[in-house]
Amino acid sequence: MYEIYCKLRDKRGVRDADVSKATGISKSTFSDWKSGRSNPKNEKLKKIADYFGVTIKYLMTGKEDSVEQKITSVSPERALDIEVEHDVDAMMEKLKNGEEVVFRFNGDTAGDEDMELIKSSLMNLCMTAKRISKQKE
Repeated sequence: MYEIYCKLRDKRGVRDADVSKATGISKSTFSDWKSGRSNPKNEKLKKIADYFGVTIKYLMTGKEDSVEQKITSVSPERALDIEVEHDVDAMMEKLKNGEEVVFRFNGDTAGDEDMELIKSSLMNLCMTAKRISKQKE
């Protein structure tokens, strides 16, 4: 379990302290899991799984559940996050592969208003990335 937790943590770019603060699980508990001094109880597994948007099964086995299975096991607010994250990951994969990306919302192709929101978000993203890049120079 701890190895899968570490992969999720590193992929998200967070630290144990961040997860601890968000879930209420002490940093020492993570150390105990890492060293094998203790094993996580279901209540804590659920908190971590919810934090990362995965199921307890995935956290324990590394086996991916379908998006639908993930969504039914969490709160409605977190379900929306998971669905959007899944959609964005799929779009990013298509972009990396040079494939066409079609923006769809609730099964409908994005309209003009949606495209303006996407454009505005991309503009903000690019401006932030440029600022960060210049700060590094």
